[in-house]
Amino acid sequence: MNTHQSTNPKSKIENPKLAKAVFLDRDGTICKDVSYLSRVEDLQLFPFAAEAIRFLNKNDFLVCLVTNQSGVGRGYFDENTLREIHAQLVKELQRGGAHLDAIYFCPHTPEDECLCRKPQTKMIERAAEEFQIDLKNSWMIGDKSIDVETGLNAKTKTAFVLTGYGAREVETMQVKPDLVGENLLEAVRLIIRNG
Repeated sequence: MNTHQSTNPKSKIENPKLAKAVFLDRDGTICKDVSYLSRVEDLQLFPFAAEAIRFLNKNDFLVCLVTNQSGVGRGYFDENTLREIHAQLVKELQRGGAHLDAIYFCPHTPEDECLCRKPQTKMIERAAEEFQIDLKNSWMIGDKSIDVETGLNAKTKTAFVLTGYGAREVETMQVKPDLVGENLLEAVRLIIRNG
């Protein structure tokens, strides 16, 4: 089962109209991919991350982090450490005037074959239920083809960024995203511009 970390519980949408959301990958999309980020001091947000997320906040998108964290399942670090890393990430975003509405993470390894590990869609489905999200008008953004596959499987639109693994994977991807951005900020600007 995926694990949910609420970051801003008062932001839950109470309007009967379905909300639109952007689901964000973590490593390589909003922060540098350091291969099994296991220490708070190794967290390095991209300089454009807060601005991009702030832009989404101001344009009425819910912003949910959805991240595979098999380092927990492999025993490289525990869930408490992961929560500390996410608390620091939230704090740094808040300093930049941005906020996440929720964080969902899968602590399992690929061998566990769980339904929450991307490209499976349980994390997105849970968010859609908790926040009453209109998936067809929402987006999944990431730097790996697995993120695009996740969005396609969840029936969201998809954006691919060239940070992290993106520049390496873009040429060999078997799946086609709706848009490609140099980084998260450019992808977000394209999303807002295209409605």
